[in-house]
Amino acid sequence: MAEKVNYEVGDVVKLKKSHPCGSSQWEILRVGADFRLKCMGCGRQIMVPRRLVEKNTRGLLKKEEQQEDK
Repeated sequence: MAEKVNYEVGDVVKLKKSHPCGSSQWEILRVGADFRLKCMGCGRQIMVPRRLVEKNTRGLLKKEEQQEDK
């Protein structure tokens, strides 16, 4: 069985399909039954059901890892 991923506010998730602006990276603004995601390319915000985010995630960059890269 697949391991459960722990999503947190501030993490950046890479999704399977890209946004029309060309970016496939989204910052998590809210976690719950629905996620609020902000496109890292154009800044557009969307609400997506949790199951779709879990199904379409191709990569996850934790908030702590982002701060180390800077």
